[in-house]
Amino acid sequence: MYKIKYIRIGVFLSINNIKLDIEYIRSQFPAFKDPTCKDWSFFENAGGSYVPQTVIDKLNKFMISTKVQPYADYPMSKIAGNQMDESTKLFAEMINAKNNEILIGGSTSINLYVLSNALKSFISPGDEIIVTNQDHEANISPWRRLSESGAKIVEWKMNEKTAELEIEEFEKLLTNKTKIVAVTHCSNIVGSVNNLKKISELSHKKGAIVIGDGVSFAPHGFPNVKNLDVDFYTFSLYKTYGPHLALLYGKEKILKQLPNQNHEFLSGQYPYTINPGGPNHEELVSLSGIYDYILSIYNYHFGNDELSILEKIEKVNQLITSHEEEIANPILDYISCRDDLILIGKNKINNKDRAPTIAFYSKKMSSKSLSALLVKNKIATRNDNFYAWRCLNALGLDPNDGVVRLSMTHYNSIEDTKNLLNALKSI
Repeated sequence: MYKIKYIRIGVFLSINNIKLDIEYIRSQFPAFKDPTCKDWSFFENAGGSYVPQTVIDKLNKFMISTKVQPYADYPMSKIAGNQMDESTKLFAEMINAKNNEILIGGSTSINLYVLSNALKSFISPGDEIIVTNQDHEANISPWRRLSESGAKIVEWKMNEKTAELEIEEFEKLLTNKTKIVAVTHCSNIVGSVNNLKKISELSHKKGAIVIGDGVSFAPHGFPNVKNLDVDFYTFSLYKTYGPHLALLYGKEKILKQLPNQNHEFLSGQYPYTINPGGPNHEELVSLSGIYDYILSIYNYHFGNDELSILEKIEKVNQLITSHEEEIANPILDYISCRDDLILIGKNKINNKDRAPTIAFYSKKMSSKSLSALLVKNKIATRNDNFYAWRCLNALGLDPNDGVVRLSMTHYNSIEDTKNLLNALKSI
């Protein structure tokens, strides 16, 4: 266990001498003690993360005591409704949004499809929509479908040599006809963190709406959506230590204008207007367990004080970033030095310019064969295109065989890194 030291600078804390206590972190996740999981190094977090005990407890308690229709006058129903509202409020605080600016839906794919159906009323023939070929399909296909409403789809292409999206190329694509820009905050294949704040700034000068896909970013530190100044932002809660749900944020001034996609009697009651069917009650309630977990990281490492939730999250984000660099950079370095393995994206994380999501392939064998060998060494990973088939096509790779992806998060340990490197060395 790391010895924790800190100094005060005004009301803020320096974290120069503080490292993430990985033993404490892993103790919060029952999976690491479970007989099925405990002997494996889990490298498929980008497909879905483990959940802490706090989330499990909230879910179990709701199912036992308050599994009823919420918002009635009897006690169990009142409690259920209050807990649902509390989870929404806490998540709004964590990403710096208003309560009526976020909704919880079944998945990012569903949320973006419903949003695109609402936004098509803003599209006239000849209007332009910019999408990338680096994104997960969830943030491409809903917008490409608006060509049926007369939109012209403009593709922001990656640099084929670096796999990066270049801002200079984006500026060339923006015109006064640009109405929507859909771009990933972080690629689930390349791993690069795109400058979403700059993209928003440039897009807004042309009057365009920006939709940021944060699915591969949020597991490595919750975003401040107001700071990014995006118009919409989405991420998957089952990849940020929760149940299989997804969050969609939208600026209130735009949500007010969207046509109702829900029951007729809910017209005008945003954001419910773009959340047909509403959230899963018990899973929504369990989201407050994510808040409890993140707050516990802060309290354990820094002690409880009077900082705002955003200030606490920023400090937790810094701890996570430093730890993820420590466990991922040795893997990036090793793969990039192997002549027979081809790494996609940057070969080092520096100042959070990429996530610890590492995609690569072999010159000597299929990705499927390479993945199978890693699994034999108790490395939980897989080969796939991971719904980013356009990205792989652009890089000249077979989307059916895909790449091997090693995706880490802050509960991965240096022992996981060593196990992975030993497995790769044996191949």
